[in-house]
Amino acid sequence: MDYLGPVELPFTGPWLLAPMEGVTEPCFRDLVLARNPSSQLGGAFTEFVRVVDHTLSRRVLREHLGPRRFEAPVGLQLMGANLDALESTAARAVEVGAPLLDINFGCPAKGALRGCAGSAVLRDPPMLERIVATCVRGAAGAVPVTAKIRAGDDDSNRIEEISRSVENGGADLLTIHCRTRQEHYCEEVDWSRIARAVEAVSIPVCGNGGIKTHSDLERMRIETGCTHVMVGQAALGDPWIFSGTTVESAEAAHFLLEYAGLLAERRGVSARGRAGRIKQLLRHWTAGGLVGQDRRGWLAEVEAEGLFERLNEMARPLSRSD
Repeated sequence: MDYLGPVELPFTGPWLLAPMEGVTEPCFRDLVLARNPSSQLGGAFTEFVRVVDHTLSRRVLREHLGPRRFEAPVGLQLMGANLDALESTAARAVEVGAPLLDINFGCPAKGALRGCAGSAVLRDPPMLERIVATCVRGAAGAVPVTAKIRAGDDDSNRIEEISRSVENGGADLLTIHCRTRQEHYCEEVDWSRIARAVEAVSIPVCGNGGIKTHSDLERMRIETGCTHVMVGQAALGDPWIFSGTTVESAEAAHFLLEYAGLLAERRGVSARGRAGRIKQLLRHWTAGGLVGQDRRGWLAEVEAEGLFERLNEMARPLSRSD
């Protein structure tokens, strides 16, 4: 099928929740979407859905999209290198109601590299372009296709070439994480790399990397010229970062307890598993002054019951006010 031209992006606001493996499954994602107005948090993405050598089932795709729908869309992120399987899976994703498709070229995990997917494709811009074009063909103009890249593999020298490969493949938006694959999630970031991508393409660009506070969101847009900003790790520490809302410790504790409840209700996660998921967030947590100076103490809670009891104690003022 011939390229049908750009498809309008469905985002309702300028800030986006990043796709994060093991985190942005529906339980966590729904809570974040419910707590930020759609005029601010304009969209989110599933954790990546790996496409290996066959078309993924409708059941798997629906599970990743989750049971709830919000005004802000949730894009389905695909990762893979098998063109036939990607095209047919993209078509099926449209069938099950995905409002947009994203392609992962940013995952630095060893498994992705071995499978020549994720950030491994950054070494081969022509292949990257073919993957984008394949997913665009599968979507057949029904929904927009976006692509998320890193600034490069070992260095950032090829940002312009990689960015143009995304555009030439027919993507409607380029998201660029400003660290290279080799830099992984290092503390230092260089937003000028995002500005270089903006200059290299005519499609909208979403910046990602180094956001720590709500004020950083608009600052990135001003400094780089990007149209949207995507937040990853900072949203694990403050789910309200998109709106800039300041919450009390009771509300912060209530979020974590509600998250644990959804994990049990929807996915049957054990108490120990739920505690592990909460600790994954507590490693980054900044909202509500909940962690304060005792992050180590929170993380040192060995028994799940002790962690939940501590959270319930912190959440009691909110329960009494209800």
